[in-house]
Amino acid sequence: MEKILIVDDSPFQAAQLKDILENEYDITIAQTAENGLHRVNQENYSLILLDVVMPGMDGFTLLKKLQEEIITQNIPVILITSLSDAENEQNGLVLGAVDYITKPFNPLIVKARVNTHIKLYNYRRQAERQSMTDQLSGVANRRRYDRYSITKWNEASRLQIPFSVCIFDIDRFKVYNDTFGHPAGDKVIASIAKTASAHLQRSTDFLARYGGEEFVSILLGESSGKVFENWKKIRQAVEGLHIPHHPSVSEWVTISIGGVTVVPSAENSYDFYLKIADMMLYDAKNSGRNQVVWTDEQMKQLWEK
Repeated sequence: MEKILIVDDSPFQAAQLKDILENEYDITIAQTAENGLHRVNQENYSLILLDVVMPGMDGFTLLKKLQEEIITQNIPVILITSLSDAENEQNGLVLGAVDYITKPFNPLIVKARVNTHIKLYNYRRQAERQSMTDQLSGVANRRRYDRYSITKWNEASRLQIPFSVCIFDIDRFKVYNDTFGHPAGDKVIASIAKTASAHLQRSTDFLARYGGEEFVSILLGESSGKVFENWKKIRQAVEGLHIPHHPSVSEWVTISIGGVTVVPSAENSYDFYLKIADMMLYDAKNSGRNQVVWTDEQMKQLWEK
């Protein structure tokens, strides 16, 4: 069931809207703009119904804040108002509102406008998901990674929780492609993406194809020790697929993995730690491949072999 957030300081008006919509939608009510801002950062909503006139922070101010945040800027907002002059309507539309509902409420109009904007929102989300997915591997593509990485880095910095970034690739993949052909190579990429995804099951675990045979992963809230152990299992699982490689290289297709775990601070740069992960991958390659090399929170290296 789609979730709708109603932000309205009037319990009577909020109850009216809930009565109109609750048979079709999961309704949450916030009676202040501040509480609405908190709730929209905690749960996923398909639509926000926002009163314009509220004490303290008004609806226009909250709408501006929602538009400034990457996480909330795409959620459609319908303004609730008894104001009917063109200036206020223009102000709301310029700030990013998709529509208006005027008081007193007409249930048929409320339902029609809510239904329309939720359908449009879901259509946009589906189109965005398709544009953010790597068609070969089925995981996120580079475009989605670029957006996700910075958002989660800032989130980890704000919450002061561990942030891990990992880069891995397929060992001597060019030799594999030259030996077995690119269609077979494509199947290997898809198989490895599926295997890694099966070991990354938490809602905050993220995996993307970085380019070619290289992947990047981001994990939040786990210590370096736990993340390191999980990537060892992923490496072993890929080797356990028993995909034959060229005999001069190795018996099976394998991957090399490098990563780093840090609790971000204001002085830290995500790009700096991404380079550290890349350096760890380089060390894994230089030390014989098919292994995990990690840098922990104290900037000490963890070696699998």
